[in-house]
Amino acid sequence: MPAPIEEGSNTPGRQSPGHHIELVDDHPSPRHEGEAGSPALRDSKGWDGKLRVPKSAVLTNPEALSDPEYSDDDNVVPGEEVAADEDLLDNEPLDTDEIICTHSRIQSISALRLERFKQVARICLRQNLIQDIEGLAAVAETLQDLDLYDNLISHIGRGLTDLTNLTSLDLSFNKIKHIKHINHLTNLTDLFFVSNKISRIEGLEGLDKLRNLELGSNRIRELQNLDSLKNLEELWVAKNKITELTGLGGLPKLRLLSIQSNRIRDLSPLREVPQLEELYISHNALESLEGLENNTKLRVLDISNNKIASLKGIGPLEELEELWASYNMVGDFAEVERELKDKKNLTTVYFEGNPLQLRAPALYRNKVRLALPQVQQIDATFVRV
Repeated sequence: MPAPIEEGSNTPGRQSPGHHIELVDDHPSPRHEGEAGSPALRDSKGWDGKLRVPKSAVLTNPEALSDPEYSDDDNVVPGEEVAADEDLLDNEPLDTDEIICTHSRIQSISALRLERFKQVARICLRQNLIQDIEGLAAVAETLQDLDLYDNLISHIGRGLTDLTNLTSLDLSFNKIKHIKHINHLTNLTDLFFVSNKISRIEGLEGLDKLRNLELGSNRIRELQNLDSLKNLEELWVAKNKITELTGLGGLPKLRLLSIQSNRIRDLSPLREVPQLEELYISHNALESLEGLENNTKLRVLDISNNKIASLKGIGPLEELEELWASYNMVGDFAEVERELKDKKNLTTVYFEGNPLQLRAPALYRNKVRLALPQVQQIDATFVRV
């Protein structure tokens, strides 16, 4: 099965471990009025605080509804007291190797007094109000994983200077415009910048151990400045503004490319990465699969939601295991059989939303089974043996 879906996509892709995001929809719909847990108030006047009271309610202080100046200071319910940042970790064992403090309205990392924790290897401060990366030098010797996902960071600054033992850094869902001050982190294997405001790939020289780079949901127009990443295995750049697949030739170990929801028309530059095993390129502007002939190592290919009418070009991909081709313009069962029948490892195909499915939906699955007897899954349904 394909890896989990990447941020900002509803087709195969993936999330970083323990990360983000949502499997099929990166913009969940807000709860509609009338759904469970919410009163069915469709009139704007219903939010004035009075009409929300059921008519059957029995109130001990009915004057609260009729007197706009009503006040009952003697019965005020005290609000929840929110601890200051410096008190949040007081109950944490000093020998802990992991600090997780999410959604706690933290504004200052320095105020957490992290120097108390001499063995901490992972710090996760997701969904807080942090604007500056600071106060981490005291844990630099042991810290390996830093997760500042979903904060208010706009500049990386010098706060990472001493953290040379980091292997994983997640700055996703912030307001970062430029990749700076990280190329000294030479032990990094995983780097996440999902959903920022980055328009240019830069500042990665020296990250010789980097295996996984996630830059989805940014403003990137070009794949560039990647040649130094000789050990990079996975590149995630979905939901950007990329028009060409150039710039990958210097990545000899790249095995997975997720470039969904971009503006790609031509696959031929992928000849520079013949070792590629997984390609997720749904929601682009593809009209042809020509150009894939040299990518004979591909096992997973996602071309959903394009304008592809022919499977020509897929023939040489003898190791193909999964083909996701939903919502294209494929209409010829004979061509499907001709191009795919010899793929002995092919277990999964998706063709829903294509003319060959829409023209005769009742016969579609049986026709695919006859054309591709080795397949075990057609769309979301497993084939009965």
